[in-house]
Amino acid sequence: MLSPHELATLMLVKDAPERMDAGREEVGVLRALELIALEQPDAGRTMPRVTPRGEAMLRAIARAR
Repeated sequence: MLSPHELATLMLVKDAPERMDAGREEVGVLRALELIALEQPDAGRTMPRVTPRGEAMLRAIARAR
């Protein structure tokens, strides 16, 4: 089960990955659960992206609302 902070972080990664700090504790938890992955779209900073598993989690949460 995700904490409210982890869920909010997952939603933020989905909607605005460029605004996420890859060093946040929640990012580490979401990576360990394979809900997000880190990538370097250019030689610049690392950005998180939602994985297919993360997408499925977000869809399930949306259906439950």
